[in-house]
Amino acid sequence: MPEIHRTPELDGELVHDWRELVAQDPDGSWFAGPDWVLAWWRTLGAGQAGEIAVWRGPDGRAEAVLPLGAARLRVHRRVPVELPVLTLLGSGPGAADHCGPAVRPHRRAEVAAWLAGRARRETLWLPNLDAAHADLPPAGARPVARSACPRADLADGPDRLGSRDFRAANRRARRRLAAAGVDFHWLPPGSTEPALAAGLLDELLRLHRLRRAAAAGGASSFGADRLPLHRLLVQGAAPGRGPAFQLARCRGEVVGVLYGFRWADRFAYYQTGWDPRFAADSLGTALVDAALRDCAAEGVRTFDFLRGAEPYKYRFGAVDRTDTGWLRPRGPGGALLALKHRLAGGAPPAQREPRFS
Repeated sequence: MPEIHRTPELDGELVHDWRELVAQDPDGSWFAGPDWVLAWWRTLGAGQAGEIAVWRGPDGRAEAVLPLGAARLRVHRRVPVELPVLTLLGSGPGAADHCGPAVRPHRRAEVAAWLAGRARRETLWLPNLDAAHADLPPAGARPVARSACPRADLADGPDRLGSRDFRAANRRARRRLAAAGVDFHWLPPGSTEPALAAGLLDELLRLHRLRRAAAAGGASSFGADRLPLHRLLVQGAAPGRGPAFQLARCRGEVVGVLYGFRWADRFAYYQTGWDPRFAADSLGTALVDAALRDCAAEGVRTFDFLRGAEPYKYRFGAVDRTDTGWLRPRGPGGALLALKHRLAGGAPPAQREPRFS
């Protein structure tokens, strides 16, 4: 049986072991590790009941970690009825992708069996579960949502991404922006003081709002209420691990910010904002292009665009990896949630939800 922790205040040795489990997994995700999960629990998930199940090996080191939380799902955005579910801790508000446990291969069946027993009387909701964890949902769980998460392979270098015409258009955009006084700067994890990085998060939010307003994109789920989570993530950053920024500056003024998470040989592109004055010069695309190049120079091999099938991602040669939401209903509330998904059409192939609405 696993040991259970019901607080985000874990000892340093367990946090280290958990981090190592994710880092050593070729499918390991930043969103499945302690940096994201514990910071999320302390901020966006503050007050939420949670538990972290830990399986240890003979040497006392963690061999599997499964974070679970009690949450409430709304039946419909226009209906103020919320139903209790058991879910993955760290999912929900904040938009985590590639969720799941951190687990060594020889523990997978044991973790899945324990989860089946733990959730036998509760509705189980496993959102955005990475494809590597398709064996985790217990009997009776059904896939009810799928999200395309495109990713680009940087193994052959950034100059081989996309078509020849697209690469040529990017070179022209870089020249136009340089002539306008725009240059690019990469800030890897742990390279800036937390106070400076917190200021960059404020700039990101400001520019994100400007871009959304100019594009008449409506409200975004990335707002000021999300900043406490990201400020805490910045505080915990270390070389090679955590929040990183691609900046665009015009004569010293920050005009673009791309923000994401470096983890092992992967980078997860989370959010962006840029000044609409530079729309005609393709500043948004140039920010991504610059991030791809700087990531490749630092040894990143997978640039993960995360949830959403926006066309520009595929122009960079990205290929889908699909996350799946699994539901195992229990009781009247669970039946109502299952009906909601059936009426919505279940899980269509590679449903391409935008990351931020």
